[in-house]
Amino acid sequence: MNRDKLLSICPALREAFIRNRFDTDTLLEALGPEVQAALSRGEPVPVRRASARCGELGTLIRLFLLTDDCPTDDVAAALAPLTIEQTVAAGLLVADGDVVRAALDLRPMDTGGGNRWVVSDLDGTFRPCENSADHVIGVGHASLSLLQATPTAPVGTLLDVGTGCGIQALHGASYATAVTATDVNVRAVDLAAVTAALNQEEVELLTGSWFDPIEGRTFDQIVANPPFVVSHPRVGHTYRDSGLDLDGASELMISRAVEHLAPGGTAAMLASWIHVAGEDWRSRVASWLPAHGVDAWVVQRDLADPALYVGTWMRDGGLDTRDPASATVAEDWLDHLASANVEGVGFGFVYLRRTDAPTDLMAEDLTHGFSDPLGTEALAYFDRVAWLREHDVLTARFRVEESTALERVFLPGDEGWNQVVARLHRGSGPAWQHEVDDVVASLVAGMISGGLELGELIGLLAAAHDVDAEELAQSAVPLVHSLVRHGLVLPASPA
Repeated sequence: MNRDKLLSICPALREAFIRNRFDTDTLLEALGPEVQAALSRGEPVPVRRASARCGELGTLIRLFLLTDDCPTDDVAAALAPLTIEQTVAAGLLVADGDVVRAALDLRPMDTGGGNRWVVSDLDGTFRPCENSADHVIGVGHASLSLLQATPTAPVGTLLDVGTGCGIQALHGASYATAVTATDVNVRAVDLAAVTAALNQEEVELLTGSWFDPIEGRTFDQIVANPPFVVSHPRVGHTYRDSGLDLDGASELMISRAVEHLAPGGTAAMLASWIHVAGEDWRSRVASWLPAHGVDAWVVQRDLADPALYVGTWMRDGGLDTRDPASATVAEDWLDHLASANVEGVGFGFVYLRRTDAPTDLMAEDLTHGFSDPLGTEALAYFDRVAWLREHDVLTARFRVEESTALERVFLPGDEGWNQVVARLHRGSGPAWQHEVDDVVASLVAGMISGGLELGELIGLLAAAHDVDAEELAQSAVPLVHSLVRHGLVLPASPA
């Protein structure tokens, strides 16, 4: 790969892609949903058959998406005004007699702001290839999950730490005025530069470890999909191994991101953390945060036992766990986790906002399904936390979020239906649920009719149920705080 020559051919390559409509919408139209699904599953035959009727677009599909050997003349026609000689010299293609094949992965995708093209190293899906230590992966499940979970409200400056192929930086260009991206891997920086140029986006690209390249600078938003794999303190592949022991990469990112956020700035990142026998994982993550100056929302989306975790990442590295040499690697890895009393490895999202107040942390499980973007929810969550910090809920009026429902579950009993649970269920955002009793249900019902302060509602309920108002308030206030944090009830005026 030659960075300068790749950059020089980007305008003509873009022209060829636009002329042939090598984009996400056209691919779906040309291939159809069933063939697109086959492509996602790594099944080339249906894609090859469907692309045969697509002319020059079909040539690009077979060349870049299937990594087929393609006739030189066909590729020359599809890539015009580029020449085969230019693409081979740049390291985009490899010539072999009267055929050429892709030397890099290049594919269209929609990052949420329309079609983009992303350049990375080949992933071996359709043609076996060896991954070097500086291998640059394309857009995988982790990258996509961060894309969908990143706040996209307009910001001035954005920092992408560990940019890889540049997908997060490319996404950031749609909502940030200026984008800076860093990576310790020189090859990643080079390919991210090509990705940016191919999409006509301006990105400041810097080479270096973690925050070193931007020391002393602050940003309105930080995004990061760091090398968070929990393992030995050594590097096998830079895209996943940090060289830090266990969950040290996540600790570094979470503990240092705040100092590089401008006042009010936010961070969204993927992270992993170990679950140690006899310890609460929430306390572990809390220890990584400063005592002052940040609101943090940590969402655990998954928890894997050590055997599952090691097996998953070994397969990601192309290792067959049945092979004796690979089995030795697995034994060593599992021994290392066992020596640290690791019972499991958690994975999820970390959202931070820089404040001028004592640190506030909410760390919780979010393992159920939901459909709304989590990035939008993160910003709303921080706004609600700020409101709670500044207001006494007893003197505030509240309203029930419009998608919140009261659900009651009954099971058959000896004398008919018996209620076994009542819960408030938010139908939007992360779809939170809170179990409640009849008194709390009545309290929230009073918010629907509106008009009364929380303290007044508590007084009425206490009289109606013949309970002490002060005791009811002591239990109701933290509950209302929790309902507000999760967005089931909201301040009567905008938070």
